[in-house]
Amino acid sequence: MEQEKSFSKFGKTFQEDLCHLILNDRPFADQMFEVLDVNFLELKHLKVFVTKIKEYRKKYGVHPTSNIMRSIIRSGLDAEQESVKVRIREYYARVLANGETPDSSEYIKDTALDFCKKQKLKEALIKSVDLIKSSSFDEVSKVIDNALKLGSDNTLGYDYLTDFEKRFLVKARDPITTGWKDIDDIAKGGLGKGELGVVVAPTGAGKSMVLVHLGAQAVKSGKNVLHYTLELSDTVVASRYDSCITGVELKNLSIFKEKIYDEIREISGRLIVKEYPTRSANIQTIKNHLEKLKRRDFTPDMIIVDYGDLIRPENSRKDEKRHQLETIYEELRGIAQICECPLWTASQTNRSGLNAEVITMESISEAFNKCFVADFIFTVSRTVEDKNTNQGRIFVAKNRNGPDGLVYPIFMDTSNVKIKVLQKTGESVNDIIQKTSAERLTSLKEKYAVFKKQGGNK
Repeated sequence: MEQEKSFSKFGKTFQEDLCHLILNDRPFADQMFEVLDVNFLELKHLKVFVTKIKEYRKKYGVHPTSNIMRSIIRSGLDAEQESVKVRIREYYARVLANGETPDSSEYIKDTALDFCKKQKLKEALIKSVDLIKSSSFDEVSKVIDNALKLGSDNTLGYDYLTDFEKRFLVKARDPITTGWKDIDDIAKGGLGKGELGVVVAPTGAGKSMVLVHLGAQAVKSGKNVLHYTLELSDTVVASRYDSCITGVELKNLSIFKEKIYDEIREISGRLIVKEYPTRSANIQTIKNHLEKLKRRDFTPDMIIVDYGDLIRPENSRKDEKRHQLETIYEELRGIAQICECPLWTASQTNRSGLNAEVITMESISEAFNKCFVADFIFTVSRTVEDKNTNQGRIFVAKNRNGPDGLVYPIFMDTSNVKIKVLQKTGESVNDIIQKTSAERLTSLKEKYAVFKKQGGNK
């Protein structure tokens, strides 16, 4: 019976991780303190640890930070036995070493809350027995109703006073490099966790190649990359990674098979390529796959979706295509926020971008509104002449973390997925468009002059 009134059946590690979460997750602590009896914890040092958190919250009206808790442990345990002090300090040292979130945190939260809420409901039922005898039915209803409400999700938002300390914590974006120094400089290191990046290009311009480049840079940096392909086969995408990482041309991969293997085996990052047939996967399909990977201990540091326009919408019959695409991009950013990692995808331009010198936001196909939710957007433009000379341009169309509206010339060799951003020329978008228009007009005049010279007016 005693075991039923404590967390002992869940084990020591469960209880330590629970106290860890109570300290580092303030909204969860709000829920737990409505239903938690410290006597549910079987270990003395954990009871004292949680009691100190509770006392601080009651006295100052705010949740203690890690620094405050460190101070309490150093000087606020005078009334405790020396053995308890030692255990608390050893435990807190492990908490700091393990970071903010212990493994299986959602399971611990759900299990602990469920256990505590049931204990509160049992207490309410026992109390109701006496109330029933006195015919206080309204009081019985009130007691049961209050017990059921305890420990529910009561997060109303960011509390200006209660969450005061949270404003002064250093927020880490943990950006992952694009592999292009100039782009990293304006994006403050690359795309950060929870952010959505979009590569916009016309068909055949190489947007899939660009996504492979971004993924390869992350893998080489020791990151775990999850690459969803909705157009190409998984082996084709993996071969492009081989070429991008090693520099071996795509047509020669089979010749240098051993060399490639020896090189990629030294990379500390991990790559998983998941293929879905075009329009067969929706957002929920991706979420389900992410859950499966999580259960197999694979946590992505970067997610790539090639590409967002090919994801199957939920309400394909009811909504217009532009509304479907807008929703898809919003949900992709939601996945980035849940997984706390950057997510790159691509979008196709409309016809106006097919042979444009610079592609602006106006050329984004179907749904301009999908631009609003993205954190970083850059376009890739390559005319027929550019493809023949391995040239092109990147236009930074949107950048939440720095300047945008910038044009960079690029070198792009699709034979080995080699993409370099060259030094910015200083030309603006309007300069390039006007210059291109003038060059085309001059070219037309020259062709017309030759035509006339050859007797074309006869």
